[in-house]
Amino acid sequence: MAGLFDKQADDYSNARPTYPKEWYSKLAALTPHHHLAWDVATGNGQAALGVAEYFDRVIATDVSESQLQRAVAHPRVQYIHTPLTLTDDDVVSLFGGENSVDLVTVAQGVHWFDLPSLYSRVSRLLRKPGGVFAVWCYRGVEVSPTFDPLMMKFSETTLPYWDPHAKYVFDGYKTLPFPFESVGLGSEGDPLALEIPKQLSFEGFLRMLRSWSAVNTAKDQGVDLLNEKMVKELESAWGGPEFVRSVVFTAFMLAGKVKL
Repeated sequence: MAGLFDKQADDYSNARPTYPKEWYSKLAALTPHHHLAWDVATGNGQAALGVAEYFDRVIATDVSESQLQRAVAHPRVQYIHTPLTLTDDDVVSLFGGENSVDLVTVAQGVHWFDLPSLYSRVSRLLRKPGGVFAVWCYRGVEVSPTFDPLMMKFSETTLPYWDPHAKYVFDGYKTLPFPFESVGLGSEGDPLALEIPKQLSFEGFLRMLRSWSAVNTAKDQGVDLLNEKMVKELESAWGGPEFVRSVVFTAFMLAGKVKL
């Protein structure tokens, strides 16, 4: 997935939903220490900023330099570019060695990884006992009875252009391998269903759609899924470009500790 979101980095930064504060407080309550956290695939730092409210230091990493250039600065967050050439030992050394990290988070990103490799790194880095690993994704959005069927129609046009890894998001992480001991916030095969409320104008919603990897993959292949006709239909069903709606994204979380 390296570079998959580089072209639309600005849209991604401006349009993606932020995650509820209570998610981070619940995760922090599960960890006895709050010294160091790792936000993997941080993108523009959305999750890292939330984690930083509860941890002394957050190291936020990403393979995309374009995303990191748009990350929001925070005194307790250190952004680090991690190219694919880094070895497991290289990554572990970034954190000062094994058993050094109290919380690892991956927001809307774990499905892109080589899971055995990522899970090995997480298992080495997490503090034992007590360290917590949490991943989550969101899919689908409820807007209105008028808009939702049209949105479903548009979503169906994107299906041929999604990377196969996205299947884990489509099923709400129900089939995502997650070999960690449950801490009560979802477990392998049984993710915790959550909601992300957000206030959005149509322009903001359109920016989010333009940040989808499938939309950009289709464009690279000469197919404009968000053509003028489709945008006009969506805009009309929304209620106008500036009209702000209360929408709800459906999210799913898995959290656990290293099995000892």
